[in-house]
Amino acid sequence: MAAHKNTGAAPEAGGAGAVGSDDYALSRVPREKRLGFWTMLLQWLAQSGSISQFTLGATIGVGMSFGDAFLAFTLGAVILEVVIFAIGLAGMREGLATPLLTRWVGFGRNGSALVSLVISISLVGWFGVQNTIFGDSVSSLVGGPSWLWCAVAGVAITVLVIFGFRYMAVFAKIVTPLFFAMVAWSVTDALSEHSLSELIHSPAPGQAIPLSVAATAIAGGYMTGAIVSPEMTRYNRKGSHVFLQSASSMILSEYIVGLTGVLLGHMVGSGQVSQIVLSTSGVFGVLVVLMSTAKINDWNLYGSSLGVVNFFQVVFGKRLHRGAVTIALGVAGTVLSAVGIMTHFTDFLSVLGVAIPPVGGIIVAEYWVVRRMRAPLDATREAGTLPATSPTWVPMSLVIWAVAFCVGKFYDGGIPALNSLLTAFVLYSVLGLAGWIRTYGTTTLDDADDTAPSQAAPGTAPVGA
Repeated sequence: MAAHKNTGAAPEAGGAGAVGSDDYALSRVPREKRLGFWTMLLQWLAQSGSISQFTLGATIGVGMSFGDAFLAFTLGAVILEVVIFAIGLAGMREGLATPLLTRWVGFGRNGSALVSLVISISLVGWFGVQNTIFGDSVSSLVGGPSWLWCAVAGVAITVLVIFGFRYMAVFAKIVTPLFFAMVAWSVTDALSEHSLSELIHSPAPGQAIPLSVAATAIAGGYMTGAIVSPEMTRYNRKGSHVFLQSASSMILSEYIVGLTGVLLGHMVGSGQVSQIVLSTSGVFGVLVVLMSTAKINDWNLYGSSLGVVNFFQVVFGKRLHRGAVTIALGVAGTVLSAVGIMTHFTDFLSVLGVAIPPVGGIIVAEYWVVRRMRAPLDATREAGTLPATSPTWVPMSLVIWAVAFCVGKFYDGGIPALNSLLTAFVLYSVLGLAGWIRTYGTTTLDDADDTAPSQAAPGTAPVGA
C-alpha cells in the first residue's frame, strides 16, 4: 500500500473541471465551515421521516400491545442514542468522517482502508436496494415501468449528492416539514374514526412478538447509520448540538412515527399501512413521501463516496474527488437497481450490517477509554490539520473485529448488531488497557505530488449555513 501525505485542510473552492463538492473527504471540516443548530437539526429529523418507519411500527404493533411496543422502542432508541452520541461526538470534535477517523482511532492507515471498503459496499448496496423499492412504489402508485422510476430517482439523488452536504441540508429544509405535515394530516384523519384509548389498550391482533425480537428490528435496522454518524456530526459546532439533534431524531422516529405505526397496526391488524398514510394526501402527498425517501437514501450514497475516497488514497495512493466518485457510485447503484439485481444482495448486505457495528465498538473504546492512538489528533485539532503520520497497522483490532463479527453473526441471543458492537468494545477496552493492542509501522502522509481536489465547483457559493 502506497504511503501518502496530507498537508492539512483542502481549500473550500478550487480549480476548473471540479465536479461538485469534495466536502473535506480527506481533511478535517474547518470550524468556520460548520453549520448552525437548526440546519443540522433538520438534517437529523429528515432521517426520521419515512414510510418504512411507520411500517416497522405497524408490524411490531400487530404482535405487541402498545405498552410492550413502547418498551421495545424505548430500548431501541436508548441503544441507538448511546452509540450515535459516543461516535458522533468523536466525529464532531475531530471534524472527520468515520473512514478517515479510523486511521488514528483503532485501525491504522491500512486497516482504515478495509473499514472504508466494507462501509462503502454496504451503503451503496443499500442505496441500490432503496432505489429499487422507490421505483417499485412509484410504479404501483402512478404507473409506468419500475426501471424508469429507478433511473429517475437514482439520477436525481446522485446529482444532489454530487454537490455535497450543504445542498443536502437545503433539500432537508424543504422536504422535512412537508413530509411531517402531510403525514400528520393523513394519520389524524385515519385515526379520527377510532377511539385512541381503545387502540392503545387493545391486545395485539396477531402472533406475539418477543421484546428482544422487536428491539432487534428497531436498533439493528439503524445501527449502520449510527456507526457512520460522524459523516454528519463533523459539521456540528458543539457536542451539545450532537446530543440534542440526535435525541430529537430518536424521539421523532421511535416515539412519534414508530408508535403511531403501532396504533395503525392495531387499527388494521396488519403491517401494510403505507396506503393509509398516503390515502388522504393525493398526488402532492405521494411526491412528498417520495422526496423524503430520497432524502434518506442520499445519505447512503454520500457515506459510500467518502469511504471510496479514503480507500483509493490508502490502497492506490490516488486522491479522487468525492464528486466524481459520487457519479460513478450513483450510476452503478442506479443501473443495478433498474435491472432488478440489487434485491438479490440483501442477504449479503445484512451480513455486512453485522460487520460494521464492531467498527463502532472499537472507535468508542479507543477514543474514549484506551486513548493510546488519538494523541496526534489531540495535538493537531486546534490547528485544523491532520497529523503528519499515522500508524500503518493495528493487527489486534482486525482480530477483535473478526471475533466480534462472529459473535454477532452466529450467537442467537440478544440483538446481533449490538452483540457484535459490545463484544468489540469490551475486548478492545480490556486488551488496550492491558497494553496488548500495539501499532506496527508508521506511515508518513505525503501528498506533495498531488493536487488537492476542490471543495466546490467553480463559481459555486456555499449554501445552507
